[in-house]
Amino acid sequence: MGACGSKKDTVAPVQGSTAAAAAAQPAAAATPAAAASSGAKIIGGDYESADQLDDFSTFFTDASKSSLKRNLTAEIWNEYRDQVDEAGVTFKTMIFSGIKNQDSGIGLYAGSHNSYTKFNKLFDKVIEEYHGHAPNATHTSCMDATTLTNADFSEEDSAMVNSTRIRVGRNCKGYPLGPGVSKAQRDEIMNKVVEACSKFEGDLAGKFYPLDGMSAADQE
Repeated sequence: MGACGSKKDTVAPVQGSTAAAAAAQPAAAATPAAAASSGAKIIGGDYESADQLDDFSTFFTDASKSSLKRNLTAEIWNEYRDQVDEAGVTFKTMIFSGIKNQDSGIGLYAGSHNSYTKFNKLFDKVIEEYHGHAPNATHTSCMDATTLTNADFSEEDSAMVNSTRIRVGRNCKGYPLGPGVSKAQRDEIMNKVVEACSKFEGDLAGKFYPLDGMSAADQE
C-alpha cells in the first residue's frame, strides 16, 4: 500500500575541481517536513499525517491503482475534506492510508458505522466497485447450516487436511472502527468480549490468550 522516479545522468567531475565534484554528488532528498516548510509540494506517499492533506492534485502518483484513486474526485474531496463522522473520525483519516501507501488495493477505511452514510458519495462507489453491491441492494442472511453444500473430497484429498478453522470478524456497536478507535476503547472491547466468551460451556469453552503479555510458552 510506493512511488516512481527517474534516473538522472551523473556528470563526472573534472579532476581537481572541488566545485565540479560537489555538483556531481546526488542531492539529498528533502524530507516531507522540509518540503512543507519550504513551500514545496508533498506528493502521494510522502505525506506523514492526515492533517497534511490539502492539495487534491498531489494525492496520487501514476503508480497508484487503488479504488480510492479511481473514485475520489476533487468535488467529493472538497465537500468532505473538513468533516468528521459521529465517532469524531475525520474524512482525511479515512483516506490517508490510500494516499500514504500508493500500492493500496482499496485505500479507504471507514471510521465508524456512520461513515458509510455520512460519506456515502465515496463509500457507495468503492463498495459497488469491489462487491457489486449497489446502494439500493439488499443483503439476505441465512443462518441455516443445513442449506450449505459441501465439496466432496476424495480419500486422498481428505488425508491432506489436518485441521480447519473459521475466522469471523465483527464490530461492536458504540465503538469506532480501526482508523478511529483508541487504545482505551480497544481494551474495553477486549474485556467485554472476554467476559462474554467466558460464559461459553461444553465444546465452546476455551481459554483467552491476550497478545500483550503472552508468555513464550503460550506462544509455542
